[in-house]
Amino acid sequence: NASHSDVADGGPIIIEKLKNWTERNEKRIILSQIVSMYLEMFENTDMSKPHIKHISEELYTLKNNLPDGMKKMKDIMDLAKLKMSDFRIQRKAANELFSVLQKLVDPPSFKRKRSQSQKRCNC
Repeated sequence: NASHSDVADGGPIIIEKLKNWTERNEKRIILSQIVSMYLEMFENTDMSKPHIKHISEELYTLKNNLPDGMKKMKDIMDLAKLKMSDFRIQRKAANELFSVLQKLVDPPSFKRKRSQSQKRCNC
């Protein structure tokens, strides 16, 4: 029940997390995780209530339209676990550095607009 007095204790738990995710694609990753959390929460509720069923159906629709955030979150967690003090990891990372920097500098999703020459008036 969301009307209990303890709901306000400690401030928001999910909305606060969205502040750090500013880009559209970033938000879609975190939102896919949040939607999954809500769906898990609704699994333990009484689905015979029409409003609960409706909300759950809408969440499933949203989930189907969002990217697979779990895979992306796992990638981030795997990167965080890398032991950068390990010489083998350092060598591999150093070997990949140029490629990583290239992806940061020139992401493939940005397409350059072709410059169109302006037509000159032959008046």
